[in-house]
Amino acid sequence: MGVFVTGVRPRWSDMDAFGHVNHANTVTLLEEARIELLFTEAARHGVKELAEGMVVAKLVVEYLAPIVFTGEDVMVEMSVRELKSASLTLDYVVRGSRDVNSPVVVKAETLMAPYNVTTARPRRLTEAERDFLAGWRAGGNGA
Repeated sequence: MGVFVTGVRPRWSDMDAFGHVNHANTVTLLEEARIELLFTEAARHGVKELAEGMVVAKLVVEYLAPIVFTGEDVMVEMSVRELKSASLTLDYVVRGSRDVNSPVVVKAETLMAPYNVTTARPRRLTEAERDFLAGWRAGGNGA
């Protein structure tokens, strides 16, 4: 219901000396999941402009438990909380495995802005982008 779900596999090298995935690599896992939604899934729906330029304007990460390397994917659930004319807020819930009943280990949010790399300026979301993103609003039914 308005939630995009994808798996992302932590790498052995993502762990720090304490045996859990460190902050910078957790942020990379969030980025990999976000690419699946904003680039891959959007392109599958004919919305290719998002892949031409998006920037993170704000990032918040809340750690509830460590992510540990098991050789398996963690599950990332994403939804659009807020959709404005020139920005969107994505919410993330990361579970420690692909099992839907596995505990939540991370909650995060990113404020994203579409960006024109040619002019090096922010831009407004197109109607097609807004329609695609609206399908992933919390409580929606997906695109």
